[in-house]
Amino acid sequence: MLNVGDMAPDFTVLNQSGKEVSLSQFKGKKVVLYFYPKDDTPGCTTEAIGFTNLSSQFAANNAVVLGVSKDSVDSHAQFCQKYDLTVDLLSDNDMVVINPYGIWQEKTNYGKSYMGIARSTYLIDENGRIQHVWKNVKTADHAEAVLKVVSV
Repeated sequence: MLNVGDMAPDFTVLNQSGKEVSLSQFKGKKVVLYFYPKDDTPGCTTEAIGFTNLSSQFAANNAVVLGVSKDSVDSHAQFCQKYDLTVDLLSDNDMVVINPYGIWQEKTNYGKSYMGIARSTYLIDENGRIQHVWKNVKTADHAEAVLKVVSV
């Protein structure tokens, strides 16, 4: 995984609307880049709704929120529609964002090991440098915790 002080790798992928989104287009803004395992699962839904509910407060602090998973553009579109999500969800099935950020990791569930997305969040400053990293995120109050750091 990347660390505080590292330059955030640029990327270009599609969002839930099929529109290209690049990290570089947000230069001059803070970017909350959160990685999650799968659309429309309990923890991922809680996290996405949390960020959506606070999106105006993030915007008031010159920050944009981007969620990233391996799910397809269509899956993201359905997820956004089902829960009225307003944050951009980025489709990274080719792992052009996931790999450079070190998020694809070995995980264990019920004694079985497999590779998957480690739920993590990066706060990237206005100049593209990583300002804060949250690892092994617990979804319940995560958006609020991120907003506290963003608003400092």
